Amino acid sequence: MNIQKKQIEEALKSVKVKGDEKSLIESGLVTNIVVFGDEVNVDVTIHNPTLHAKKQVEVDILKAIHKQVYAKAKINARITVEAKQEENPNLIRGEKIEGVENIIAVASGKGGVGKSTVTANLAVALQKQGYKVGIVDADIYGPSQHIMFDVERSRPESSNVNGKQVMLPVESYGVKLLSIGFFAPGSQAVVWRGPMATKALNQLIKDSYWGEIDYLLIDLPPGTGDIHLSLVQAVPVTAAVIVSTPQNIALADAKKGVGMFQLDTIQVPVLGLVENMAYFTPEELPENKYYIFGKDGTKNLADDLNLPLLAEIPLVQGIREAADIGRPVVLQEDSESAKAFMELANNVVEQVELRNKNLSPTESVKITNMDGCSS
Repeated sequence: MNIQKKQIEEALKSVKVKGDEKSLIESGLVTNIVVFGDEVNVDVTIHNPTLHAKKQVEVDILKAIHKQVYAKAKINARITVEAKQEENPNLIRGEKIEGVENIIAVASGKGGVGKSTVTANLAVALQKQGYKVGIVDADIYGPSQHIMFDVERSRPESSNVNGKQVMLPVESYGVKLLSIGFFAPGSQAVVWRGPMATKALNQLIKDSYWGEIDYLLIDLPPGTGDIHLSLVQAVPVTAAVIVSTPQNIALADAKKGVGMFQLDTIQVPVLGLVENMAYFTPEELPENKYYIFGKDGTKNLADDLNLPLLAEIPLVQGIREAADIGRPVVLQEDSESAKAFMELANNVVEQVELRNKNLSPTESVKITNMDGCSS
């Protein structure tokens, strides 16, 4: 049978990429059709980055041609995935989040240094001082804030605000919280490419109603990657806080984290460093300090980088236990750990006020050359 090109085009008018309103033909996604007798070659370019979408389009093309044109046609469907040129795959640039005064990115060069624990306790400490505080758990691949705030079973509600459908953050201990953990079961691995992770961050930050917030803390993933770049492109980040342990290997990565925010293409002020797990003090020997990961490592790095050391957080079993039960240790007012986190909050507020007094507001950055932004 001699198949005609017009027959293939008509058949493809019934095929759509999931989420698109128009067909492959109407959207101009079919880049080439070549027919030789009963053999058909179809080239299609789609903008959905998921493997499932790519496979589904291929299957739908085969079904449409076999059903509408010729059941025994030999079909070669080649699907290419490209980002849309007319759309920015990152978050909307330059928009301040309405009602949010200061956006503080909490970052670390590597995982396992207690960045999320520091974020949670800093948030509650700020709230205890009378500030209105929110957290975005931007650690897309390893969210934990919903656990630390004991709201694992909660789900953000939706509401209509000024004609727009928005998510309402979950509130715990006076802190407003949004996390990908609310939407992914605890046993489910989040396996996303950069564009999908960026889209998720977009929804957490932009498709939400925060109300009036003095400090919105962004709990970033470890390292320096897509989420970090998407964040600084999306919103005017007031400043960053870097968390590290005193261990040399952690300090080397913390230095990279500081360097990323200080790149000419980014220029987000760094408020200072936090030394977590600074020393161990056993309950039975409260006056003793054991420097398990080394002494003064983060302090020395802060001095080298001409940055403040914002706090030294001890390595105490109670901090871990409090995180596990969803009650940040800073709520235990008389504990040494709580005092350390309250000191951190005081220093963060002081440094933010200095930053806002002496520096102009941060603008959303426009990164055109990524060579200087790789970790």
